[in-house]
Amino acid sequence: MTSTTTLYNYWNSIRGARSAPDRKDIDPTRIREALANTFILELDESDKFSFRLAGSHLCTSYCRELKGRSFSGLWHDRDNDAMETLVRAVTEDHAVALVTFQGSTALHTKVTFETILMPLRHNGSTHTRILGAMTAIDEPYWLGVQPVVEQRITGLRLIWPDDMAEEQDHFREAVSHVVNDVSFAPSAPSNGMPTTVFGRTARRYAHLAVIDGGRN
Repeated sequence: MTSTTTLYNYWNSIRGARSAPDRKDIDPTRIREALANTFILELDESDKFSFRLAGSHLCTSYCRELKGRSFSGLWHDRDNDAMETLVRAVTEDHAVALVTFQGSTALHTKVTFETILMPLRHNGSTHTRILGAMTAIDEPYWLGVQPVVEQRITGLRLIWPDDMAEEQDHFREAVSHVVNDVSFAPSAPSNGMPTTVFGRTARRYAHLAVIDGGRN
């Protein structure tokens, strides 16, 4: 999606040789076309991430102001552990996360979103801020009238710091491969070595076991 690509390219350009740019480096005028879907998360008192800033289009999708609301609390219970693991990959390992999820309303209508999460420095640390964007892949007529009340992850891709220079030229392709690309389960670090999860061959990357071929 345009917002995802715009924000990633800008983030990548301002970080330079660093693993992540500083919060003060961001100039909103440089990402005008993506601002409505852009957000910044901050670590709150409960050690979870909440919205510090959220664009107008994003708030409209949920039919409420998101500032101050829990990001962690948006996800279905089955995805809580996975999202916490994913956030650690972003804040601790400085990976970029591309996620797709299905949002559902109280009337059981559904819409697919894509989300990007990128590390952001604040007071010298990447542990308390995340820069991201969330965009509906297809915008049904009811979006903004019927609020999204439940969301479940459908796809995931992590881009590691060493791969970002190469991914810069092929980022649109990377985004297009996220939908239903992988399934995943929390795991202990194992330096990218193959393992078995739920009886299937998987690749462990830092805190995630990534299983090729979609969900069972």
